[in-house]
Amino acid sequence: MADTVKTNVMRILDRAGVPYGVHTYSPETGIDGVSVARALHQDPQAVFKTLVTQGKSRAFYVFVIPVAATLNLKLAASACGEKAVEMIPQKQLLPNTGYVHGGCSPIGMKKAYPTFIDETAQLFDTICVSAGRIGAQAELSPDDLCRLTGAQYAPLTD
Repeated sequence: MADTVKTNVMRILDRAGVPYGVHTYSPETGIDGVSVARALHQDPQAVFKTLVTQGKSRAFYVFVIPVAATLNLKLAASACGEKAVEMIPQKQLLPNTGYVHGGCSPIGMKKAYPTFIDETAQLFDTICVSAGRIGAQAELSPDDLCRLTGAQYAPLTD
């Protein structure tokens, strides 16, 4: 899409030499992940949302899971070695990540937080994640996403 305005995520992918595709959608279709997957004619199991949590230690953790799934907080805590994790309040998202709700990407956050990708991502050649703004998704290999973000695969959903 030549008319797509490059996001910081796309510039990071370009600099890293990571092959990716861009999918755009109208934010009026809804910003929840299942609506986005439908708008993009993508399998909801291959479209992933980015969730930010905080552990008992007060450290932040990023979890990337299929849009139709729910993060299992016990599995998430186990993955990152915390006693417990909880979702951060929406108002803390922008100051801590640089992203707004509905446009949060695991790529290019203000800080490199420990990141975990649901193990089901490995079932697909490519997955979609937010391209850093509402209305844009980046499609890339889950292994490239892992390498780029320093993520680990883990069981994160029921």
